Amino acid sequence: MTRVLEAGRVEPKSGSLRSAVVFLHGYGANGADLLGLAEPLADHLPDTLFVAPDAPEACAGAPMGYQWFPIPWIDGSSEEESQQGMLRAADDLNAFLDALMVDNDLLPEQVVLFGFSQGTMMALHVAPRREDEVAGLVGFSGRLLAPELLTDEVMSRPPVLLVHGDQDDVVPVQSLPEAAEALQKAGWKEVYAHVMKGTAHGIAPDGLSVALAFMRDKCGL
Repeated sequence: MTRVLEAGRVEPKSGSLRSAVVFLHGYGANGADLLGLAEPLADHLPDTLFVAPDAPEACAGAPMGYQWFPIPWIDGSSEEESQQGMLRAADDLNAFLDALMVDNDLLPEQVVLFGFSQGTMMALHVAPRREDEVAGLVGFSGRLLAPELLTDEVMSRPPVLLVHGDQDDVVPVQSLPEAAEALQKAGWKEVYAHVMKGTAHGIAPDGLSVALAFMRDKCGL
């Protein structure tokens, strides 16, 4: 039984389901935080279902929000608690994705993971360790956790787009090239990157446009 529950969804605009985008929100936010992106994207991805789960744990630092795992320097948790929380959340997210595909008759190659901040960290950890390759992974303003483990643990290498603001004071922009380098060392052929100029910890229109082009390509639209 997964602790990751769907917070909201936007059905395909065309009425015909051919792909799905799963939004993975950041620390202290919730599924609704990213689901608003479905509206501008739906015109260009008319056959796509957009779903946004809530992370599995209430967030100590944000009473109305959720976290995928604790962050020691914010909430005073230990590194071990953070690591264990991340592994539990990975299991929960995998169960959520499995159920989503079964319930909506989708194949892995029809599903894109779209993460922001801590949601990106989850996507970059979970997708490569799934046996069946998803269509693609869009990661905004995040980083790759435990890059040293990736080469030994990777099971699939979906195309990855990394996007980051050059003024990010939450997750340093240097996290983007570090993640890209680790992915390439672990055998990735498709790693794309875009830096949003003058952008802090967020999603700017130019970054969303790049993400849309990537998703249209990977969903075969």
